[in-house]
Amino acid sequence: MEIASKYNPAEVEEKWYKYWMDNKLFHSKPDDREPFTIVIPPPNVTGVLHMGHMLNNTIQDVLVRRARMQGKNACWVPGTDHASIATEAKVVDRLASRGVKKSDLSREEFLEHAWDWTREHGGIILEQLKKLGASCDWDRTAFTMDETRSESVLKVFRDLHEKGLIYRGVRMVNWDPKALTALSDEEVIHKEVNGKLYYLKYKVEGDPDGTYALVATTRPETIMGDTAMCIHPDDPKNAHLKGKKVIVPLVGRAIPVIEDDYVDIEFGTGCLKVTPAHDANDYVLGEKYNLSSIDIFNDDGTLNEHGIHYAGMDRFEVRKQIEKDLEAAGLLEKTEPYTNNVGFSERTDAIIEPKLSMQWFLKMDGLAQPATEAVENNTIRFHPEKYKNMYRHWMENIKDWCISRQLWWGHRIPAYFLPKGGYVVALTPEEALEKAKAKVDYPITMDDLKQDEDVLDTWFSSWLWPLSVFDGINRPDNEEINYYYPTNDLVTAPEIIFFWVARMIMAGYEYRGEPAFRNVYFTGIVRDKLGRKMSKSLGNSPDPIELMEKYGADGVRMGMLLTSPAGNDLPFDKSVCEQGRNFNNKIWNAFRLIKGWKTDDSISQPETAAIAVEWFQNKLSETVAEVDDLFSKYRLSEALMVLYKFFWDEFSAWYLEMIKPDYQQPIDTQTYEATLGFFDALMRLLHPFMPFITEELWQALYPRGKGESIMTVLQPGADKVDKKLLGDFETLKEVVSGVRTVRLEKNIPNKEKLELHVTGGHNDRFNSVIAKMCQLSSILSVSEKQPGAAGFFAGTTEYSVPLEDKVDKEAELEKLRTELGYAEGFLQSVLKKLSNERFVQNAKPEIVENERKKQADAESKIAQLKESIAALEL
Repeated sequence: MEIASKYNPAEVEEKWYKYWMDNKLFHSKPDDREPFTIVIPPPNVTGVLHMGHMLNNTIQDVLVRRARMQGKNACWVPGTDHASIATEAKVVDRLASRGVKKSDLSREEFLEHAWDWTREHGGIILEQLKKLGASCDWDRTAFTMDETRSESVLKVFRDLHEKGLIYRGVRMVNWDPKALTALSDEEVIHKEVNGKLYYLKYKVEGDPDGTYALVATTRPETIMGDTAMCIHPDDPKNAHLKGKKVIVPLVGRAIPVIEDDYVDIEFGTGCLKVTPAHDANDYVLGEKYNLSSIDIFNDDGTLNEHGIHYAGMDRFEVRKQIEKDLEAAGLLEKTEPYTNNVGFSERTDAIIEPKLSMQWFLKMDGLAQPATEAVENNTIRFHPEKYKNMYRHWMENIKDWCISRQLWWGHRIPAYFLPKGGYVVALTPEEALEKAKAKVDYPITMDDLKQDEDVLDTWFSSWLWPLSVFDGINRPDNEEINYYYPTNDLVTAPEIIFFWVARMIMAGYEYRGEPAFRNVYFTGIVRDKLGRKMSKSLGNSPDPIELMEKYGADGVRMGMLLTSPAGNDLPFDKSVCEQGRNFNNKIWNAFRLIKGWKTDDSISQPETAAIAVEWFQNKLSETVAEVDDLFSKYRLSEALMVLYKFFWDEFSAWYLEMIKPDYQQPIDTQTYEATLGFFDALMRLLHPFMPFITEELWQALYPRGKGESIMTVLQPGADKVDKKLLGDFETLKEVVSGVRTVRLEKNIPNKEKLELHVTGGHNDRFNSVIAKMCQLSSILSVSEKQPGAAGFFAGTTEYSVPLEDKVDKEAELEKLRTELGYAEGFLQSVLKKLSNERFVQNAKPEIVENERKKQADAESKIAQLKESIAALEL
């Protein structure tokens, strides 16, 4: 196979991805091998690839490719998520740009537009993942709203309802006034907001003196919904209000004063306005004291008919206006700057409105228990482990999950309301009619049934993903679910640990009695050089496709992985991709060097090459064992760094230099074959990280058959390691580096042969290697160093290079005298410090000790320089 002079990633990547696809090398079906399964965190169906996807999917691909090369039946299931809120918002925006309102359309008409949008934009991100090298089994591509997944979702809803775990009721929910839907607690992001604390006067009813209670609130626009005032029963400053009624400012309605120890005596004035319809804590008080609830808001955040003359105005416009009106009426005592935590919609960034609403809920307590235990006892392992605490805290304080959304795009809730009250839950209208007939004692037809308008939370389909992709809900005993489940590894972001990870674990135990996966690898956040999260709005996120076009997919993969230890944020800079591209070029050039050598069967293997081969074989085994250990701990970034250094340093800088034949001379066949074998092993080790270049070069190493691929050959195994040999070789490296430093410092050309003198213990076994690497004429054992020789230590042994006529005597003397002058000046500055009694007495002991070490080092250096000068002056 002809190998190009330069590596061209675009050409190589397209060629081999097509080859892998054509030969169905990503495809998996159950057999007698050990399965290894990963399900992709399904990206939004209309999404495009961003840097977070790049990192997440690169890690998944590394794990899958490595498992495949360990002889496992690796199955990576791809797919996309219908993303109710995000997709519906995009469809609404597109319709608006065409002058069409959602309210002008029937549900069926709107859904046609949504499906058109999905077909138009859906799947783009999956095609982009192919450019990254993702080795997914594309034949298995799933969509959370395809037929199999939809049927699974509806069956689970029906099952949990029949178990009494799903219920319907009016509860305080998080309402998104922009998306016009309820949200779960996990979909609310809390941010600190600088606002005001308003002190309002609530006059005491029937008090001739006009006394009033002072209430501090951050939300004066909700006073129209007040149905009580609450004080602490033990608060002396408000004891005069007990049993009284107060008048709501501007509204003129009298409300009772109630007493409860929920009130914080120290906050504000100790008087709390109670608005049960618009505050979660007030709602609890309302339930406890049987207070009425007055909902003053429309779904879009404007005030309704209960908002008196503010009806139709936006809630925040009302806040500005009511401040002026309260002041004009003498009912606002003062305002103060105040910072508080405000909930925002994770999807639309609208400020959440607590709202009483009829919704569907899933009871979580029972589902959470086995899922909590599984992580606690390490049945499911988190990498890194620090996320266990966050998980435990959330699970121990879990609330029922609001699973209904007031949207049209999604899985419509399979509940059918009956004409005279009540409802049935059924998968189809036909089943609903049968259930209805069994439930009521009056005649009923299909037309009498009205299906719930709401859809299920998107996460209600995502939590079933590891089960539904293998059709484990509809066909719980099918071959695939029994073979591939539980899955092995999940790679995801910590911000969806509650949305998705915890719920998948719960679903796994509820429907299989098993964990959904064995390991969870949490990625960090990709940040820019300034530490900011990469985002479209900041304009600081590079286009991953452009990066791959510039640096190659392998270069980008490697650059990202080198800087992303599990759970830690990735400080991304394009220079890491450049480092990845440079490594590709290094590998390419090493291959071209080796393949450029001619072999000669008549040449016997030189001693230097025999030593090099034995050393590298041991070093390879040591590295394989280290990489295996790092993978077992999910330290992928460190594993790649080990291989990067191993190829760059041990293989290229040392091994190839040791075996390299003289210019235009052939190499012996034995060494050449061993070298090809080592290169093959290196390609296999690097393949999970850098799939394209390794396939290209592995194919070019030897003639390969049709359909053969590096993907399906086994990873190298670790043999027994000769630790003594490796230790001795490190000493050899020190000697070679020492001689090379002498050459560099004395400007001695590489072609000029040198002598090396040894004073002390030395292992002669490697002399041939040292001589070759250092261009030595001889290595001699001497009792003491020659005057004027340049010396260095390797361990406790002194080595020296006699210089004699190798250097310009006068130039070397001038250089040494300059160095001596500098060293003596440095010593004087250190001695001056140490002669200062105040410094010695007051400075930290370690600082004084460091100065004494500087003194000793400088004195030793001065003695060495004086000795060298004296030898040259002879």
